[in-house]
Amino acid sequence: MGYKDKKYYKDLHQQAYDKLNAMQAFGESKKEAVLKGIDKKYKIYSFKTYQTYWEHCKGYISYLKEAHPECRNLKQARVYAGEWLQACMDKGMSAWTVQTKAKALGKLFGISPGDPDYFTPPRRRREDIKRSRNERIRDRHFSKTNNDELIKFCKGVGARRAGLTKLRGKDLMTRGQIKADATRLEELSKKKALSPEERSMLRICRDALLFEKSEFFVYLKEKGGRERISPIVGPDVDAIVARFRARDPDEKVWQHVHSCADIHAYRADYSNRIYRMYARPIEDIPYDRVTKGGRRYQSGSYHCRLDEKGRVLDRQALLMASKALGHNRVNVVAGHYLRGL
Repeated sequence: MGYKDKKYYKDLHQQAYDKLNAMQAFGESKKEAVLKGIDKKYKIYSFKTYQTYWEHCKGYISYLKEAHPECRNLKQARVYAGEWLQACMDKGMSAWTVQTKAKALGKLFGISPGDPDYFTPPRRRREDIKRSRNERIRDRHFSKTNNDELIKFCKGVGARRAGLTKLRGKDLMTRGQIKADATRLEELSKKKALSPEERSMLRICRDALLFEKSEFFVYLKEKGGRERISPIVGPDVDAIVARFRARDPDEKVWQHVHSCADIHAYRADYSNRIYRMYARPIEDIPYDRVTKGGRRYQSGSYHCRLDEKGRVLDRQALLMASKALGHNRVNVVAGHYLRGL
């Protein structure tokens, strides 16, 4: 009997499934992994990301079965990644979709964006964004009147859909509670080394206390287990707080969230509110730096790029909005959330 390599008993579908499953690190800290020297391209920290990547990888495997049935393993399959992505572009798929497919295959094959053989997808442009910009067919099945309380709640809290469905009565926090928690953890840190959970809680408490204009906050745990304490803002703060207080500590604040609710659009409204609360007039931002050429400039300002070129925003206010949304990257808020400023 001839020798057979056992790995070839598995078809491509099973090989890809096993590869992505081995990368699962749900709930672990990506930041801590980087500090430990672990290459993040070998890990997937979010269950939602895992689901998305797996769906795109299955699409690629289906393509290979038809176009290249001779492929028997992932090493052979890697060769045709660029061909498939180009085919997706030729079909008219959006730059966002092709970018995500490229990321999925990059994760599967261990290809980083800086690698020479990494497929370069088309550049994403703001004017091509369709989601949450205009009325869609699904909007016809969503009554803004019947869901008025949900809409106001979302615009005041800024939670993602997953975080919204997990909110419970005990997740409401006051500024006094946050101060007490921060003080307790700081005192504890002087006596002993804090656990990773305690360090994370101290960090998010400190971030929350930066929002000096808010009295009520919401504790959220979303997207890969990342935690944050976001301020409740807007004209409906009292109604939002009342809804929390009407629930038992472990009772869900929302038993059902309508599937057609445009949560992303409400998060954009929330970010606009945060930005406006803390934004300074651009002319009041001090010229505190000097270039090598002797030109003075404002390090506290943010100059938008691409189609928004020429627009100047307050970097400090952008960072506040970013922390409230759970991104901590000012370019994400400037490019994907702020509108009509």
